[in-house]
Amino acid sequence: MKEYVLDCLGDACPESLVKTENRLKELDMGEVLIVQVDHICAMKNLPDWARKNGQHVEIEEIDDGEWEIIIEKVK
Repeated sequence: MKEYVLDCLGDACPESLVKTENRLKELDMGEVLIVQVDHICAMKNLPDWARKNGQHVEIEEIDDGEWEIIIEKVK
């Protein structure tokens, strides 16, 4: 399973959401996109959007105020 990292640190929504959506379209089924965010709005909106689109999502806090949103493309 391939993993890709998308750096959205410093990006506010909807910029981080648009970048994530565009990058996810390029992935094959079973591949993983790790989106790095530091904006609370993105930390809430990205997982909600991905789940609504049928993707598997996990969230890890990697530092105070920084998260990795791990999206496995399953659909």
